[in-house]
Amino acid sequence: MRRAYRPVYSASLLLFIIAQIAISGTRSLALQAAAPQVTKLEPPNWWIDFVPAPGGAASELELMITGKNLEGGTITCSCTGVSIVRSKVTDGGHYMFAWLSIAHDAHPGAAPLQIQTAAGSTSVNFPLERRSSGEGKFQGLLQDDVIYLIMPDRFADGDTSNDNLANSPGTYDRSKARAYHGGDLLGIRDHLDYLRGLGITTIWLTPIVQNDPASAQDYHGYGAVDEYAVEDHFGTLADLQDLVRAAHSKGLKIILDFVPNHVGPRNPWADALPEPDWFHGTKEHHTTSNGDFQYLADPHAPPSLWRDVVDGWFAGILPDLNQDNPDVAQYFIQNALWWAEETGIDGYRLDTFPYVSRRFWSDWHSALHKSYPQMTTIGEVFNRDPDTTSFFDGGRPQFDGIDSGVTTVFDYPLFFALRGLLSDSKPIQEIVDVLSHDRLYSHPELLVPFVGNHDVSRLASLPGMTLQRAELTDSLLLTMRGIPELYYGDEIGMTGGDDPDNRHDFPGGFPGDARNAFLASGRTAKEQEHFSHIQRLLALRHNHLALRRGQLWNIFWNDTAYVFARTSEKENLLVVMNIAANPQRVEFSVSDSPLAGATRLSPLLDGADQAVQNDRVTLTVPAEELQVYSVTR
Repeated sequence: MRRAYRPVYSASLLLFIIAQIAISGTRSLALQAAAPQVTKLEPPNWWIDFVPAPGGAASELELMITGKNLEGGTITCSCTGVSIVRSKVTDGGHYMFAWLSIAHDAHPGAAPLQIQTAAGSTSVNFPLERRSSGEGKFQGLLQDDVIYLIMPDRFADGDTSNDNLANSPGTYDRSKARAYHGGDLLGIRDHLDYLRGLGITTIWLTPIVQNDPASAQDYHGYGAVDEYAVEDHFGTLADLQDLVRAAHSKGLKIILDFVPNHVGPRNPWADALPEPDWFHGTKEHHTTSNGDFQYLADPHAPPSLWRDVVDGWFAGILPDLNQDNPDVAQYFIQNALWWAEETGIDGYRLDTFPYVSRRFWSDWHSALHKSYPQMTTIGEVFNRDPDTTSFFDGGRPQFDGIDSGVTTVFDYPLFFALRGLLSDSKPIQEIVDVLSHDRLYSHPELLVPFVGNHDVSRLASLPGMTLQRAELTDSLLLTMRGIPELYYGDEIGMTGGDDPDNRHDFPGGFPGDARNAFLASGRTAKEQEHFSHIQRLLALRHNHLALRRGQLWNIFWNDTAYVFARTSEKENLLVVMNIAANPQRVEFSVSDSPLAGATRLSPLLDGADQAVQNDRVTLTVPAEELQVYSVTR
């Protein structure tokens, strides 16, 4: 029988073959490791027939792709109606920027993007959607509105499953002032009826974007690490969408805090810059921002006096974004449009407004209002001087030729005057002086007056502030011109000093709370009195057009009394305030005023009918009280 042939290999030959197989496998693994990889797309999706800005290159969608091994890569798209106009790779292959042109007749669905390098290729899908109806969305604010500021973490815990998160160990601890306490978006949604019953029309939420998962101190939301994600402690994007939808169904509006000035110190950009000038400076070499932004409003001030305001890192630790880089600017223009389109919100509160390039704000507003003409924006200009504050208002170019485009600003000058009047015994003249500067604003009737927010001590904790004086302060605030803002908990007289003491949890919003101040039965007698006072004032404001939209006229004032009128075509009201600790007899004339010819004053809050003879009014006003009268001719 013939034997089958069997090759015989020496031991050295076998070792050589094994080595070649191993080398080939290693080379294959090395090539695989060097192939391009994509970990993130920003924005994560977009809409057909929705350009980020009108005209020019900005009408192309800027796509920021994060990954690795992108160096030398090219990007293509095989989807009909979507083309890649240009692209570039930065930071040694960590980022790719691609500008997409999306045709009007493109189809919704996943647009496949292919990235090719010498080491290999990868593909990722970019979702394209049809825009939903804008009915009932993007409403903007009117003089009829009242804003209620909520820090989501401190208002109400509606979903305890997002308190102790696996990716954020140790960040939840209600016993610590600078940790997460469990408040979330569902908790806010659960209490919409409470807000509507109080008389609120608009909710302002401090930032809801993802912050550092390892930091308990980022509960406030101002240290973003992901500009396109909802903070895990607050819920999900679906929770935010549900909140906006529920609020709109109850006649309430929502505005979000928008922060393009800086990001958190643990933002991935801080360690891997998308572009060399993505920030002003680096972690190792940067300046610190300062509050001397009054020099930005000075046409004679050289840049040396204000450069650190716009280029410095906030608090010396928050990386300052460079909006003069067109890629940064387009990123945050698209980011604002994305949040609006995804949620249907009605406006934005713009954080640290003077610290950001005015040219950027102008372009940002142009894009926003192109898509959402009614949407309101409110700029934070933390300064007591109306000459400075009004400079940042929108509606007309300033000496630099730039119109910021912002709808309105918070009335910080009036904030300081109101607080000083009732806490520091400042003269009423300061109120009159602030109001005299309304001429500097494009629309003073849209200014946002307030007496409390998350950055200052609670009104009830100011020196010399009693319950009655706090109620008097609120009475003046809610009868003034503008769109008033209230800070959560101020309606029940919550106390607290400087940050973080001014950010206590709303009693009753959290599991285990001893009482529930969302209900009258859970409030103390003082809390209920203050709540009823605010509620009554908001109802008065709602029922009287002159208090919402009427012209304000200063009629009379001295050191302790202030009289002003609110007049509209169909109604004339008279507001009389006594800040003295004793009842005060107030005499004044309404001749040569819009109230000339009045015959009778009828009380809308407290007091008695008063006859007016020969345009002379004589009233005795109780101590520390404000009265409102309807004027009859």
